[in-house]
Amino acid sequence: MADVWTRKGGDSAPSAQDRGQVPGPLVGRERESRDLRALLENHRLVTVAGEVGVGKSRLAAEAVAEAVAHGVGERVLGVGKGRPAAEAVAGVGAQGAGPRVVVVRWPEGGQDAGSDAGPGSPVSLTAAVMEAAAGVHGRRGTAGVGALADRLRAADVLLFLDDVDPVHAECVGMVQTLLEFVPSLRVLVTARRPLGLGGEAVLRLAPLSAEPADGHRTAPAMKLFLDRFLDRSLERAGAGFDADDSDLSSVADICRYVGGLPLALELAAEQAARSSVGEVAERLKEHQCWLSAPDMAAPRHRSLRDAVAAAYVLCDRDERIVWARASILAGEFDESTAAFVCAGGGLAPARVPACLTRLAAVGVLTPVRDPGGIREPRYRMAPAAHDFGGERLREAREFEVAAERRAIHFHRVAALAENLWSLGSQPQAVRLVLAEAEGLRAMLEYAPRQPELAAAALESVLNLWFWWAVYDAADEGRRHLLRLLPMCRSDTLLIARGLCLAAWLTAYGDPYGASELLQHAWPAAVLTGDDATIGRIAHVQGMLALHEGDLERATEQFQEAASTIPPHVSGGLPPAVSLAALAVTQAEQSPRAARRSARRALSQPGIRGDAWACLVARYAQAFVDHCDGRTGRARLRAHRALAALDGRLPAPHGCAALRDLITDIDRGSRSGLPTATAPRGLTGVAIPAQVGSGIPG
Repeated sequence: MADVWTRKGGDSAPSAQDRGQVPGPLVGRERESRDLRALLENHRLVTVAGEVGVGKSRLAAEAVAEAVAHGVGERVLGVGKGRPAAEAVAGVGAQGAGPRVVVVRWPEGGQDAGSDAGPGSPVSLTAAVMEAAAGVHGRRGTAGVGALADRLRAADVLLFLDDVDPVHAECVGMVQTLLEFVPSLRVLVTARRPLGLGGEAVLRLAPLSAEPADGHRTAPAMKLFLDRFLDRSLERAGAGFDADDSDLSSVADICRYVGGLPLALELAAEQAARSSVGEVAERLKEHQCWLSAPDMAAPRHRSLRDAVAAAYVLCDRDERIVWARASILAGEFDESTAAFVCAGGGLAPARVPACLTRLAAVGVLTPVRDPGGIREPRYRMAPAAHDFGGERLREAREFEVAAERRAIHFHRVAALAENLWSLGSQPQAVRLVLAEAEGLRAMLEYAPRQPELAAAALESVLNLWFWWAVYDAADEGRRHLLRLLPMCRSDTLLIARGLCLAAWLTAYGDPYGASELLQHAWPAAVLTGDDATIGRIAHVQGMLALHEGDLERATEQFQEAASTIPPHVSGGLPPAVSLAALAVTQAEQSPRAARRSARRALSQPGIRGDAWACLVARYAQAFVDHCDGRTGRARLRAHRALAALDGRLPAPHGCAALRDLITDIDRGSRSGLPTATAPRGLTGVAIPAQVGSGIPG
């Protein structure tokens, strides 16, 4: 493989034309630079590992240049101070008998083609290192590791092997032998994964953080982007950067979209200098493999797609399949999720976990949970790898199949979350939704594009009713409902439930829109004979009446809801919430009836396992006590209700009303009827046309 290796160095440094655009200074890598210098001083074998484009070669070259300039242990000499890092490393000669650096880098394009040594030849790396050590370029030979060891033993050498992924296996064997037979040798390697040798010190390089560190105003990723952007802008037009809020916000978006990957940031800066920061941010919101810069120094860095493709071609068939199919999953995902989505077409589910492990080892996936823990491993795909995998999935014409399997999986997740909620395991239900939120959202956003997925997606939205209503996500839930309802004309029960939930999520944001939705929901619920939906429609009508100040009608509707909703039915608000709303409505005019309604709410079957219904019922009790002048008891009830909440989870709907009630009690005032049982949302609801057969549109 000597034909695809090149020796950097020799009698002179490469010309500016050969180097292309010299990269700017390192940004945001101060800690990693210190760590690498310390490792080079204390270990014979150091590997800088990380995903494509993370800056492994650049960091290593900088560290080598500094080590040479300062004479690490007086082992590496021969480069004067004050020269740029890239030139310093490239200009280290292989000649002379003194200590020196030998740099071997795998170039793109297969330069000097024509050698009989193929990509898999075990002597290719050895031959390339022999060329570099001998200071002779283009001489082909079959000298083995023994001859190379004899040459390197003659002097103290720091061997810098850059980007050895294409010859990883050869590198492992060669380095192991050289370290054994050349005691004075030190080796620095950059690769996507470590060599796995004993005594190897590994520096795992992560992307730059897109969030400011403590005590800093600007995130490291933003610093790198702005540094490169300003350089490119000055080169092209002498223009500056107007750091107004919109531009800085766009820069922050760019850093977040590319995940802080240095190569993507530099390419984005190049594109922004040609157009604008806002345009680049808008395009990166959808995709990022289009990023390119023809005049970048290294050919492999001139296109983000090509850089990721260089890693893709080194994967085996199963890894490529898993990479492409797993790209359908947004955010974090479990090993079992990937096994279900990726299996098929000759790939057995049992082979997926091993592929995930290997993809994580080379930086395509990032483990977000300790693979050695009790729970199964959990991963997140790097943004550039995610977009590249999506392209491969579409090329293979498997995107629709993968989307269908994703929909099936997250339909099960939503059903499991609803079961946990209804069976009294509400903290577990909330944690499940939080963990799978990105995947659920991606599935629900895509479902309207594939009509056959609409019914399953709508059912998933309905199963997640507690997330939309109880945890202040009403706007998102209503948006999903109004996109999916017109696509599910054949299932009247789903439509009735969906319209009822949409009306509930809309009630206080747009009462008129909620009334329109209820007019569509009522006949559908009656046609299906669904008592739970009929009762919940009555509850929403009571909310609207309460909002209008019609206490008599609100009382009637809440009473009807409490008596109609079955006690143990799942899929929506329980009768205890309607009883609590009834108590609040009765508090001013009939305190005795209000106390009775509040007690009935707290005596409902299963109320102790329903933390949210219990919270609302306790609020009703405290509100009734406050209206009846029993301020001490009201304050105690309100504080106990808040103290019972799990502080590790988001605050459920009703907490703000409880705190407002405590404030009113402390001030000796009353703020009037609350809206504790209604999720808040934005106004402007668009009623879906022809949402179901037999329903007036």
